[in-house]
Amino acid sequence: MTTRTIVFDSPFLLGFEHTRLLIERAAKAAAETYPPYNVEQLADDRLRITLAVAGFAPDQLHVTVENRQLIVAGRREAEGERTDTQGYLHRGIAARGFMRTFVLADGMQVEGAVLEHGLLHVDVTRPEPEAVAKRIPIRTAG
Repeated sequence: MTTRTIVFDSPFLLGFEHTRLLIERAAKAAAETYPPYNVEQLADDRLRITLAVAGFAPDQLHVTVENRQLIVAGRREAEGERTDTQGYLHRGIAARGFMRTFVLADGMQVEGAVLEHGLLHVDVTRPEPEAVAKRIPIRTAG
């Protein structure tokens, strides 16, 4: 049995539980292998995530954002519900459902998703934050 020491468990780092949870979520997401995907940087503030989802129809795919986590899920009909009567001689294309997650940094927004030729493109942007100057009033004491 191996034990893993997490640096965020240090008593000198207080209030970093959220960061630790993000790292754990990212590690879990990295362990997923299906479906394969690419991440492209289209511009300084734009990313495109492309997932290989051949065989999935748009109504079988779901893209959601929850708690700064992008979730892409696909659900196919059960094998017993197939309407065709022909059997496969070879089945090399995966027919299973999936759920692929990506942890988003603060401020990142999902702009949209497009299904094209068996590839699901999800565009993510990070808008430039507005420069906000706040004047702090000075009070006098006494």
